[in-house]
Amino acid sequence: MGWSGVKNGELLALAGAGFDAFVTVDKSMPFQQNLSTLPIALVVLDSVSNELHVLLALLPRLEQELANLKPKSYVLVGGYA
Repeated sequence: MGWSGVKNGELLALAGAGFDAFVTVDKSMPFQQNLSTLPIALVVLDSVSNELHVLLALLPRLEQELANLKPKSYVLVGGYA
């Protein structure tokens, strides 16, 4: 989409124009952004690793959360901090 190098706040604004949710493994993003003003729902995948085989285990819960997602909300999927 040509968004390479775009930082968090601007990235969320761009994504908010065309998507319902932003899914990330960046656990610090909720603390760096004002969640009440997000233009999009933020979903953070919280796992012991960001390796694909580990993240794949979160897919059933991620799909469930996305199906019930409220606009401009924050959801933590995993909870392994």
